[in-house]
Amino acid sequence: MAVRVRHGTIASMGAASRRIELALSLALFVPACLAAQSGQPAAPDAAEKGTELSGRRLELRGMEDTLDASQEQRRRIEAEIASIRADRAKLTAALLDATRIVNTSERKIGETEARLDTLTGTEDAIKLSLASRRAVIAEILASLQRMGRKPPPALLVAPEDMLAAIRTSMLLGSVLPQMRGETEALASDLSDLVQLRQSIAAERETLANGVAKIRAERQRLAALIEARQPALSAAEQALGAERERALDLARQAASLKDLIARMETEVAAAARGAEAARKADEIRGRAARAALPSASMKTALAPFKDPARLAPATTFSETKGLLPVPVNGTLQRGFGSRDGFGGTGKGMLIATRTEAIVASPCDGWVSFAGPYRSYGQLLIVNAGQGYYIILAGMDKINVNVGQFILVGEPVAVMGDGSFKTAAAIAIGAVQPILYIEFRKDGVAIDPGPWWAKPELQRVRG
Repeated sequence: MAVRVRHGTIASMGAASRRIELALSLALFVPACLAAQSGQPAAPDAAEKGTELSGRRLELRGMEDTLDASQEQRRRIEAEIASIRADRAKLTAALLDATRIVNTSERKIGETEARLDTLTGTEDAIKLSLASRRAVIAEILASLQRMGRKPPPALLVAPEDMLAAIRTSMLLGSVLPQMRGETEALASDLSDLVQLRQSIAAERETLANGVAKIRAERQRLAALIEARQPALSAAEQALGAERERALDLARQAASLKDLIARMETEVAAAARGAEAARKADEIRGRAARAALPSASMKTALAPFKDPARLAPATTFSETKGLLPVPVNGTLQRGFGSRDGFGGTGKGMLIATRTEAIVASPCDGWVSFAGPYRSYGQLLIVNAGQGYYIILAGMDKINVNVGQFILVGEPVAVMGDGSFKTAAAIAIGAVQPILYIEFRKDGVAIDPGPWWAKPELQRVRG
């Protein structure tokens, strides 16, 4: 596991830091000794090097404090995992909770970045406005300066200068209202600029706090995922052989439909998942026929409450309007839109943040997990009743073929957008792109009716 900390780790880090400090001391001490033996004066910048050494020591101590804090956090995560490892329901609940926190943090960070962009744009506009009125500002200041040096004559002091006083008052009467208007506009803009900069500073602090929080939660989530997978894989050697078989089938399959069919007939884990989905459909069918209407309605309204379930609580067709979109992001292309090649899109394209967490949109069994042609990393989930959910474009998949996964459970992580799938190239995307496709009996269908409406609005951005 990535979070395991050996007992000697902190001691070894302390020894390493002492060795670094000793090496820095020797680096300054040896040249001074050589200079003394040769009769030459020590280097004139010895004091500067001593100051640099002190700075390096402070930096080293700061690094040690950071490492200690990180190690303490990892120990807390280890203790949490140790307490829930034996209880699948608790582990799954912790996974769902961590995924929810990460997704909420990602959404808040996106909103903060959008506000920050707006504030920065307004600040730039005010700066441009002030820059364009620089000549007006100069004229106002020059006029005020001249008036201060040579004020208009006072009639009581110099009544003989009546003509000059009248001319001055006429001039001021025509100029002062304009000057006052320009001054008030400038004062308002400068006040807005100060407030904007304060708001920008506050938003940047909020963004930094959000990034720190999501970094800690991602570390916890990664540890929980690594704790989950070995517990679900009793025979790692057999699992490795099945992975190789799945990758071999992916190279041979001519289409997604062909890949699904071959996986569920030629790979034991996928076949077990397909059989479990079929049996679950039969059991639910019998239970629905025997259950009271009120009980069926209660299950339909809250199908995702039990984290210990090993099969979907309700049929996939009954989850319309209830499913969460698997990732935070911005909708780039919807189902049925033009694909740029003369056809229509069979799925949705969502632009995500770098390393965004991808959660399962439904309960189901993993039919395929791995790279496939121009799709990148591909995940296929058997949701029962002939429905399949296809997710593609991820950087890493965290679940295995045949595994039962719950809605909201973390299944993959997006990359940084450097690897381009066919979908990303088609729209010229710079961000990571998640492809989502729903299929019923091998035919692509519109996923829109299944999404929970608030979730869909957030994805549309």
